[in-house]
Amino acid sequence: MKNRDTFTNRLGFILACIGSAVGMGNLWMFPTRVSLYGGGSFLIPYFIFVILIGSTGVIGEMAFGRATRSGSVGAFGAAAERKRKRKLGEALGLIPTIGALAMAIGYTVVMGWILKYMVGTFTGATLAPTDVDGYGAAFGSTASAFGNNGWQIAALLICMAITMLGIGKGIEKANKIMMPLFYVLFVGLGIYIALQPGAMEGYRYIFRVDPVALKDPMTWIYALGQAFFSLSIAGNGTIIYGSYLPDEENIPASAARVAFFDTLAACLAALVIIPAMATAGTQLDQGGPGLMFIFLPNLFHSMPGGSVFAIIFFVAVFFAGMTSLLNLYETPIATLQEKFNFGRVPACLVIAVVGTVVSLCIQGIVSGWMDVLSIYICPLGAGLAAVMFFWFCKKEFVESEVNKSRSKPMFGWFHPLCKYVFCPICFLVLILGALNGGIG
Repeated sequence: MKNRDTFTNRLGFILACIGSAVGMGNLWMFPTRVSLYGGGSFLIPYFIFVILIGSTGVIGEMAFGRATRSGSVGAFGAAAERKRKRKLGEALGLIPTIGALAMAIGYTVVMGWILKYMVGTFTGATLAPTDVDGYGAAFGSTASAFGNNGWQIAALLICMAITMLGIGKGIEKANKIMMPLFYVLFVGLGIYIALQPGAMEGYRYIFRVDPVALKDPMTWIYALGQAFFSLSIAGNGTIIYGSYLPDEENIPASAARVAFFDTLAACLAALVIIPAMATAGTQLDQGGPGLMFIFLPNLFHSMPGGSVFAIIFFVAVFFAGMTSLLNLYETPIATLQEKFNFGRVPACLVIAVVGTVVSLCIQGIVSGWMDVLSIYICPLGAGLAAVMFFWFCKKEFVESEVNKSRSKPMFGWFHPLCKYVFCPICFLVLILGALNGGIG
C-alpha cells in the first residue's frame, strides 16, 4: 500500500494502544473477578501475568507489525515466506483478521447499548426505573433482537467517521481526547466514592489477601484470562497499530506503558465499582452486561448525586468502548487497503455496510457470538501470531526488530521466554477457555 499512514508521534501511538486495550473487560469483568477471587489474592497472579504477557506477547505483536509494515495477513505471509509458504501464512492470517471484524461487529452491539444509556443519563431515561426488576426489564428490551437499531447504527457511524480520517488525523486524535478524559473521569468518580459512607469496606475487600483463594487454581486461571484478554493479545489489533510505527520507536518501552495504563484502568474500575457496591451494602457477584446496565444504574438511582455519577460513568465507558472499537475495525479496513488496493474511505464504507447488517442481525445472540470469539478465535489468533514471529522468523531477526532504537538490548532470555513460555500460554488460554466456558 503506497503512502502508508502512520502515527504522528509516540504519545499518539501509546494512547491508541491503551485505548485498544482498555475496554469492557476492564470495566465489567475485572471488578467482579477481584471481588469473587479474594481481592488481593486475585491481584497477585493478575499482576504477574500482566508483566509476563506485556513483556513478551505485546512486544512481539508490536514488533511483528512494524517489521512487516502490514496487518495480520501480510505479516503472517512474510513470516511464512521464509519457509516458502507465503500463501499458507496469508490464509492463516485471515483467522485473526476475520476474528477482529467479528469481534468489532459484536462490540458494535454493545456500543449501541452504551450510547443509548449514556444519552439517557442526560435525559433521565437511564435512571427512570425504580427498582432492579425495572432496570432488568429495560435492559432486556434494549438487548433483544432488533431492540436497539438506531443507537447501534449511530455508534457505528461515529466509529467510521473517525476511521475515515485515517490514523494520524482520525484514530490518533480521537484517542488523544478520549483516553485522557477517561482517566480524569474515573479518578473523579473514585474520589467521589471515597467520600461516601461505607466505602472503606469496599477497599478492605479489594486489598484483602485470602490464602484459600490464592491456593485455588481457578484464581490463577481467571487471572491469566483477565490479563491475556485485557492486553488485547489476539494477533490483529496490536499488530496493525505496530505496523504504523516508525523505526525510531522503542517498542518494549511502549509495551510497558500500555500494560501499565491498561492495568491502571482496570484497578480504577475496581476502586470505583466495588466501594460503590459496598456503600449500598451489596456484594459484587454479578459481572458482564448485567453489572453495567442493571445493577449499577439501580445503585446510581439510590445514591446521593447519582444522576451526575451516572453521567460521568457512562461518558467514560463510552470513551473506553469507542477506542477499542476503532482498533477492532482498523484491522479489516487495513486489510482491504493492503490486499485489494482499496482507498481509505471505500474500505471504511465496505466494512461499515458489513458491520451494520451483521450487527443488527446478531443483537439477540451477541452474548454467544462474543463467547465463541473470546474462547476460541482470540487465543488462536494470538498463538498463531506468536508462532509466526518467534518460531518462523529467525532469532536474529526477531531480536533486531525488538531492539531497534534501544540503547540497551532486551534481556538475553527474551526470545526463549517468548518462544517456549508465551507461545504455549496462548494455546493454554484456548484450552482453559474451552474447558471452563471462557476465562476472559
